[in-house]
Amino acid sequence: MRHTPPRAVEVHKALLAHFGPVDWRPSLPPVDELVSTILSQSTTDGNRDRAFERLKARFGSWEVVRDGEVAAIEEAIRVAGLARQKAPRIKAALQFITDRRGALTLDFLRRMPVEEARAWLMQMKGVGIKTASIILLFSLGMPAFPVDTHVHRTARRLGLIPPNTNAEKAHYLLEAALPPETYLDAHLNLIRLGREICRARKPDCPRCPLRAMCVYAREQGSGGARE
Repeated sequence: MRHTPPRAVEVHKALLAHFGPVDWRPSLPPVDELVSTILSQSTTDGNRDRAFERLKARFGSWEVVRDGEVAAIEEAIRVAGLARQKAPRIKAALQFITDRRGALTLDFLRRMPVEEARAWLMQMKGVGIKTASIILLFSLGMPAFPVDTHVHRTARRLGLIPPNTNAEKAHYLLEAALPPETYLDAHLNLIRLGREICRARKPDCPRCPLRAMCVYAREQGSGGARE
């Protein structure tokens, strides 16, 4: 029988009560999500989206991107930053999929257990556990819990994971701490909490709907001290 720690569920319910259910639907096919997530590294959502649209407009298909020149890919995605790192990663990832599957598709991952599908994705250079989990959850609708910097910070402050837990281990701990059907709402609401209230610097603890159950707020006297 699955044991669900009540604290994590309590946090999830409190965030739902405060922010409401997330209005979100899968919008990108898995390969698109892969490219978009690589582009998202160390940039804003807006710059990621602009780079993604420019890449698609310039090349037309992922097959053309795969077979294209790295320099041309770099130019198309420059707005997202780190183009010299991201362009060869995108090209290599698309080639990796083609070499192993004979076509540019990741739909076959739906038939795998989550851990097997995540491990398959993580064979690609530049695809870590967060990127793999994003693809599985958001594009394929599989029960994976991505941990970005906001989720990592808020989960540690709330005491959902030990203070020294690294981001990779946090994925597995949070997956064990919540029912799979809550992953999408919990993930997005923790991100919203981290962006709007539980900021890295000067968190607004007095305004936080979780302050009564937050380890960090209790230690700081709910004063929102700089971390």
